[in-house]
Amino acid sequence: MDAFYSDHFVLPLPDGHRFPMQKYAMLHTALRAQLPQIVLHEAPTVTDAQLALVHGQGYIQTIATGENATAYMREIGFPWSEKMAERARRSVGATVAAVQSSLKRGLAANLAGGTHHAYADKGGGFCVFNDVAVAVRCAQQDALQRAMRPLQVVVIDLDVHQGNGTAHIFRDDPSVFTLSLHGEKNFPFRKEASDLDMGLPDGCTDDDYLTALDQALHILAERPVPGLVIYLAGADPFERDRLGRLKLTAAGLQARDERVFAWCWQRQVPVAFVMAGGYGVDIGETVHLQVNTFRVALSYWQRAQASKIANNPR
Repeated sequence: MDAFYSDHFVLPLPDGHRFPMQKYAMLHTALRAQLPQIVLHEAPTVTDAQLALVHGQGYIQTIATGENATAYMREIGFPWSEKMAERARRSVGATVAAVQSSLKRGLAANLAGGTHHAYADKGGGFCVFNDVAVAVRCAQQDALQRAMRPLQVVVIDLDVHQGNGTAHIFRDDPSVFTLSLHGEKNFPFRKEASDLDMGLPDGCTDDDYLTALDQALHILAERPVPGLVIYLAGADPFERDRLGRLKLTAAGLQARDERVFAWCWQRQVPVAFVMAGGYGVDIGETVHLQVNTFRVALSYWQRAQASKIANNPR
């Protein structure tokens, strides 16, 4: 299983900034120590041509140069710098690479990513470019170039915040189905219409969350099987997340991950997953939750590989 990291492209932030930049390097270190079966690769950078499949040229150049970027960066929540621009491109490149790998091998991941608040013409909520949207468009373009059928994609967004940018980008596109389970009263306060939105109340606990997820996956099961699932496995529904407002336990998050990967595994759908949000009071606790998502994913991937070998003996 391939996973792509960009943590050494560090975004410099002022003291006291609430974005937990250090969690990416901590996750990288933890995966190397605890799950050596995962093959870790440095993220490639995304090209201007790839970004332009989703984002406007003017916005791409503004982020690249920093010229007239003040209003954009205020909405994103980061100060502009060359390192910020490079990290944003690498984070998108990691998701593009993860999608490419998943289509070949069944499963891959980005140790960062999930920048679902970015629209085609602007960013927001710590999101510069929309990595999921760019990765989808790259994969669809590649499929068309190889004279394949149009690639049908499902985005399962389980970050605690609604994926407003992703929903807006794909709102008129029947080839991409967007599902979002999120805190109804949480950011963004002006939400977009996903293909399936399930807003949850503040304080939502494991049982109610998992019931809602089961309902959403049942609805998905009534649709044609997609050619790709992209899963945003946010750690921020956790009960001790600073920005989450839900009350899921670690066991609840594990059950959530198991349901998503089981749904995909049963249908033999390739999955690329990204880490999305996680703002725990204790960053180490957030990293532990993210490592467990990788552990669950790896377990299902290993079962899928074993099943292939059993069904295709030499």
